[in-house]
Amino acid sequence: MSLLRSAATISSLTFMSRITGLVRDILIARSFGAGPLSDAFWVAFRIPNLLRRLFAEGAFSQAFVPILGEVRSTGTDKDVRQLLDRVALALTSVLMLITALGMVAAPWVVSAMASGMTAVDKQTEFHAAIWMTRTMFPYILCMSLVALASGILNTWSRFAIPAFTPILLNISMILASVFAAPYFDPPIYALAVGVIIGGIAQLSVQWIALARLGLMPRYSFRVIQAWTDPLVKRVVKQMLPAILGVSVAQISLLINTNIATWLQAGSVTWLSFADRLMEFPTALLGVALGTVLLPKLSAAYAKKQHEQYQSLLDWGLRLVIMLGIPAALGLALLADGLVATLFHYGAFNAEDVAQTKLAVMAYAVGLLALLAIKILAPAFYARQDIKTPVRIAIMVLILTQLFNVIFVPRYAHAGLALSIGLGASINALCLLYLLHKRHIYHPQSGWLRFILRLIPALAVMTSILLVADHHIDWVALAHVPWQRALYLLLTVGICALSYGFMLILFGFRLRDFTKARP
Repeated sequence: MSLLRSAATISSLTFMSRITGLVRDILIARSFGAGPLSDAFWVAFRIPNLLRRLFAEGAFSQAFVPILGEVRSTGTDKDVRQLLDRVALALTSVLMLITALGMVAAPWVVSAMASGMTAVDKQTEFHAAIWMTRTMFPYILCMSLVALASGILNTWSRFAIPAFTPILLNISMILASVFAAPYFDPPIYALAVGVIIGGIAQLSVQWIALARLGLMPRYSFRVIQAWTDPLVKRVVKQMLPAILGVSVAQISLLINTNIATWLQAGSVTWLSFADRLMEFPTALLGVALGTVLLPKLSAAYAKKQHEQYQSLLDWGLRLVIMLGIPAALGLALLADGLVATLFHYGAFNAEDVAQTKLAVMAYAVGLLALLAIKILAPAFYARQDIKTPVRIAIMVLILTQLFNVIFVPRYAHAGLALSIGLGASINALCLLYLLHKRHIYHPQSGWLRFILRLIPALAVMTSILLVADHHIDWVALAHVPWQRALYLLLTVGICALSYGFMLILFGFRLRDFTKARP
């Protein structure tokens, strides 16, 4: 399977995930709006998500996948099986303890995450956040084991199942909000139950896929033996700086959530919905390419194929630029239409649209950088160098908080989003600079010609977006939602067709991106 085909498979399934995620958020916005209880849910949902990214999808994958690829390339089937069994046992044992502690300490966890909710006049949402945090905390255990399964499946080039399973979480939350909400008091509690059911569904599907490959981990009570295994120690040793690196980003998210709880009611919800729109391009392109490239880069590094290593990076960066810039322009210039069409129903009013739009526009500033990081960081992880991205991330964390001091007093919640975008831009530039300085990556020939051929296509697309933004009052079309949705689809379709036509006109061909050049 070619790299582009692998990435396209992941992107198409991820697109389905994001579509169902949008449906989920539309229903949540329509039913619960942007208020104290919806803020409480997003705070509670962010806590297990934070730990999931900290221990599972981020740090664990970065440490585990390169070592698994190395053992698969140089060891025996028995070595691979032993690694899987012992890593699964070690991961499960520590996460069961963390889950239990988190459920007991939920009041303190919520206080740390959202100190603004501890105020006397916010006790209703504070206690709601505690209840939902306790209910959703086991989600981290499910998703950590899902991350283990995803790492194994991706290493064996089975990309479809890991990309598909997030759809199950969205479906579970949709069903909970539609059918289960009337049976809970307050109704928003149904979403927390939907999260847990979705986590169990994701885990079940991925472990069935492992069983079919004959790779499902076998559990035992030999916990000490698992923790003392040399390869498990290597994974843990690699995870420690990776946890620090991922935690830097999550600490930044924690700080931003905390700040948002002190701002106007609804700020956490506005940022969450804006983040949902940002996840479309970052997941469809950035995550897909990063998922495909990490095992390929790890294999090229292990085999000392330096030319192939650089070619893979060059291929990924060109795709990011070709697709990331129009995505950023679309988010920035069509933010009003996107937010109004998707969320402006029921309890989500025009003011909510305006505030969410500001956050989307601010996030768009850093979209290209966020996508580039998904390509540049794996270049270090594949070499089992996690310390370098960590050092950069720590510096960026400090700078992001300085940006918050500057922008939040002026732009409120949108200032938080802008700070993240600017921080991501600095992060990406530092990663690229060090890759070049250490002779890990040198841009291949043709970059100037590549950029010059993009400019006319970007200019045409920008013109169309500006015309649409000037002539269509998206909020005023609330009484004719189908007409508004049609206008949005036409605008996006015309932009995509014109951009693609201009790319072809100026010499781009699909075969140029079907594989990385050797």
